Amino acid sequence: MESSRRHLLKSGLRTGATLLAGSSLAAAQPAPAADTALPAGLLEATGFPLVDAIRGRRSRRFALGAEIPGGPLAYRSKRPAQPLNELEQLLLISTVAGNTGWANLIPYNPAYEPRIPNYAGTATGRTFPSAAGFGTTEFFFTDDDGTYYFPTRELAPPVEADLETWLNIHRKRIRRLTPGRLCTPAAAEHMELHNTWCANVPGSTLIIPVVDLAAHHILNLCYLVQNGVCIYDDIRDREVPGLSAFSGIVDVDNPYPMSLVDQMSLSEATVEIGTSCYAGMLMEQALGLGGWMYGGINPLTILGASGDPNLPGLGFRYDVDDRWPLPNVTGLPGVLEGHCPPHFPDMRAAVVDVVAAKFGPDGPFHRSTPGPYRDNERARSSAAAHDAKFVDCVATMAEYVHATYGKFPATVPSIFAMMYLQAHRLDTAFYDAHFQPGAYLETHARHDELWPARSGRGGRAETA
Repeated sequence: MESSRRHLLKSGLRTGATLLAGSSLAAAQPAPAADTALPAGLLEATGFPLVDAIRGRRSRRFALGAEIPGGPLAYRSKRPAQPLNELEQLLLISTVAGNTGWANLIPYNPAYEPRIPNYAGTATGRTFPSAAGFGTTEFFFTDDDGTYYFPTRELAPPVEADLETWLNIHRKRIRRLTPGRLCTPAAAEHMELHNTWCANVPGSTLIIPVVDLAAHHILNLCYLVQNGVCIYDDIRDREVPGLSAFSGIVDVDNPYPMSLVDQMSLSEATVEIGTSCYAGMLMEQALGLGGWMYGGINPLTILGASGDPNLPGLGFRYDVDDRWPLPNVTGLPGVLEGHCPPHFPDMRAAVVDVVAAKFGPDGPFHRSTPGPYRDNERARSSAAAHDAKFVDCVATMAEYVHATYGKFPATVPSIFAMMYLQAHRLDTAFYDAHFQPGAYLETHARHDELWPARSGRGGRAETA
């Protein structure tokens, strides 16, 4: 049975030679035969039981090269830090952020009949869920070699893809932004003290989901207007000027509190990035990697808004204002620009852009966009487009918020980061020294034999 399963896996993965094309593994030697091309760890991971991954999930923080200098669990690793193998890193980041095909639109709402709900912001699905199909998260990661952008939101899925093809498609999305590991100083202002010995350490891969919360919030305002709802400014206790002109499409007498909708957007985004990291944690068990998901690095340090010019982080643009307790990050020019000024001339332009993405070419409600349905054109085109009055209503609220509070949304960040996933080669000797048997899985115990050591910098795209 086991030999049969492995044979099927090899057939599905093909030779693995294409997968490693462009990496140092492929460049260093001729393409091997099918039986030797695939690391044993890949075969192990693709057949690893989901139930075992769930039951075996733990935060395992002690990496090769790590040290706990004091306390009852003091220990110093006897082995140097080692980076992840190129292929296991690719499988991990694709598990966290990979495109998994065309998204299934929300199929029915009795108030919309005979049309389908027109909520979604993207036509594609990924390895994690997103509220109403908004999908406004993109991903960065860093390792010893560099810091990278890994966009998958607008990646058009192939009609058919085995695992090798799927991974190859995602490998080509990786874009190196800067050489070297992202700097996150081990100091209290930059990370929680309980993470200073283990977070973003040499050898590790740190995956960083980043949400365009401004775009998510615009989509939420669209969702409200689609369902006859508007907002009022509960902080200043006043109506949004000009909304009475839209009483025919929204209930201006029963608006939602502005701050409540802000919190809705932030909560939905938090779930989105949390579930993406959780998918990666399950894959870590299958790969035999240590690591954990956490929010214990200051997001302003990560994004580049700490105020220290020697700590550029990811290099995002930010502003400060006496009205805000913290800097507001708005976007990384040319990479991930938030749907708000200064990346758009005004909030109306940002709203128009979001709406155009929904109903324009390749959008979830454009008749020519491929998809999962037997009759894609009929399904997609049945959604009602947002007309000019609808756009005016959403823009009126968005422009009021930005004009009044100097940012959008009013009470939460325009660009949001808070949850990260770290992966590293585990030092099982630490757990043998301090824990009872069972502190790690068989995949961790056999990691070195299942996965060859990283052979050097793999085939990354050129620095941006």
